[in-house]
Amino acid sequence: MATIPARRVSVAVSLTGIAALVTGATLVLLLQVIPPTDEISVTRRTISEYGLSDHKWVFDLAVVLVALGSAAGLAVLGRQRRLPVPAAILGTLWTVGLLVIVAFPKPDWATVSRADFGGTMHRIASVVAFVALPLAVLVAVRTAFPASPGRRWSARLLAIASLGWFAVILGAVVVAAVDGGRWWTLIPLGLVERGMALTELIALGVLLAPVGERSARRP
Repeated sequence: MATIPARRVSVAVSLTGIAALVTGATLVLLLQVIPPTDEISVTRRTISEYGLSDHKWVFDLAVVLVALGSAAGLAVLGRQRRLPVPAAILGTLWTVGLLVIVAFPKPDWATVSRADFGGTMHRIASVVAFVALPLAVLVAVRTAFPASPGRRWSARLLAIASLGWFAVILGAVVVAAVDGGRWWTLIPLGLVERGMALTELIALGVLLAPVGERSARRP
């Protein structure tokens, strides 16, 4: 019986994981152009707003696909010993955070006056996931690409850009705390969150994309 080389299996799993990321992102983009979710403002409303619509199942499927794709790709890096333990922990926080976002939908502020337990879990999971992923990429790149400086710098720049998007949100929170206003009205929150999510997914895709055998070895 013929056996499939381990490297070929790893490449196939990594590419499948990336395909899941792309499919998940595409589904979210689809929600922005089909009724009734096309009426949700992409500049002011967060991505989680889709989870309150009639297309909730599409949003949930998109997030789950991203979580599963992330887990598969990171597992390959771990198996290849190209994922440091701290990066693996951060990657797990990202993946689990996405699943928690699905399990605890964003509250409908039209009917809820304050965040309940589910709403609090949703917020915490969102922050943890969005911060953990770029940190995971930053920690992992040196080990993941010992002989590919171009890949290292690309992943690093994307991860730093992701944290830059998050810094915009933190800045709004600080300004609002000083002025006593509502932080989410100070910035185009939906646009910032979508920019952050897209940048992070690209950074993750760069990290998970298969490399040649020579590139995976230290020079």
